[in-house]
Amino acid sequence: MKKSDNCRMCRASGEKLFLKGEKCNLPTCPFLKRSYAPGQAGAKARPRRGSDYSVQLKEKQKARAIYGVSEKQMANYFKLSRKTKSETGSKLIQILETRLDNVVFRAGWASSRDQARQMVSHGKISLNTKKVNAPSCQVKINDEISTQKAGEGKTELPKWLKSKSADSVSIGALPTRDDIQEAYNEQLIIEYYSR
Repeated sequence: MKKSDNCRMCRASGEKLFLKGEKCNLPTCPFLKRSYAPGQAGAKARPRRGSDYSVQLKEKQKARAIYGVSEKQMANYFKLSRKTKSETGSKLIQILETRLDNVVFRAGWASSRDQARQMVSHGKISLNTKKVNAPSCQVKINDEISTQKAGEGKTELPKWLKSKSADSVSIGALPTRDDIQEAYNEQLIIEYYSR
């Protein structure tokens, strides 16, 4: 997904997805100026509910945009989550949330997942004292993630993350649906891939 698609994706979904971090809170956010759908007829088109398929597709695209994953990665995550004994939707959330770039974002070291992905790619993040440069790397319970240079950091970490210091966190538990504030419906994503 191209970086220029960020604001367009928010407009297409009809809600702010906060893909650009703090920039989305500024009054210059394109979504505030043009909260209608993108495209030539976006402002004039009346909103429609669409078919079940289109609603499921939109939800899947929204989750892909939030986490910054490709279609191939999302399909693979669905296959992985379906193979487990636990509920498919819960497992899909766990897989997406325990990506290394997402953990860096949740720790507050980056203002957006794009920035977190860049930090990992540039070797600024260590997993269990070893440098890692793969943003899609999956973390597990008791893994320790640290950074060379922590930003201001968030005041409140999600329940499943434990703070070791300003520049280090560990995974205390696997995330659940209650820990996620993002507005996407994982059940519709499961239905999309189960067609």
